[in-house]
Amino acid sequence: MSVIRSRDNARVKAWTRLRDDPAERRNRRIALVEGVHLLETYLGLGHCPLNIMLSESAAGMPEVLRVIKRSTRTPVVLSDMVFGRISDTESPVGVAAEIDLPQADLDPSTSAGCLFLDGIQDAGNVGTLLRSAAAFGIPDVILGRGCADAWSPRALRAGMGGQFYLRVATSTDLARDIQRFGDQSLCTVVRAGAPLSSVDLTGRVGWIFGGEGAGVSPEIAARATHHVTIPMPGGTESLNVAASAAICLYEQARQVSRRGARS
Repeated sequence: MSVIRSRDNARVKAWTRLRDDPAERRNRRIALVEGVHLLETYLGLGHCPLNIMLSESAAGMPEVLRVIKRSTRTPVVLSDMVFGRISDTESPVGVAAEIDLPQADLDPSTSAGCLFLDGIQDAGNVGTLLRSAAAFGIPDVILGRGCADAWSPRALRAGMGGQFYLRVATSTDLARDIQRFGDQSLCTVVRAGAPLSSVDLTGRVGWIFGGEGAGVSPEIAARATHHVTIPMPGGTESLNVAASAAICLYEQARQVSRRGARS
């Protein structure tokens, strides 16, 4: 078995750039996914990775061998030290893969439902938002300027494979895309919005969520057809953006389910 043991290997350097550099991922349309769960999810949707990388010590792990067998790819084996070079985790499981990024030519006017993300800089929050969108059946996500890369290692871990179920696009003009979406676009605000449960969410909805500190920018908020507020009787002033989104999407799913039960 041939094992790559040099950190200066050209392929290792290329994988390290993919791990660290959003521009590298964007230009090459390739990302790295790491771990058994993400790979199993990716493979389960019928996708095939470009390459699979395996650490020397993981070569005998049954769960790792199972996912490699499903991939039909011959793995590239790296020493543990070199695998740690391409890994984004402190204690890597020992399996990763290069994957093609899906094309995301997304026309908001044809979207059945969408999240519009404005300046959300934390990759963990972006990933969690994508995970919630996938869980509640929202098919599309559009990231505006200032958002973390949806395909970064941290966003992929937080998304738990949610990215693979969605169309994820980036926008140079989020306000225009919200306007093109049409119908009902809802912006969450801390106070003075309509109570979330009072708004009819059973139709086509575009949700607008803003950055962790400043929230939705005034320009983007002005494009919303409605401002909504989550009632919070407790002592804190606001919720984490990912928690807010999960509550909003649950309320939408609840209303749709109740409407279906009555029809």
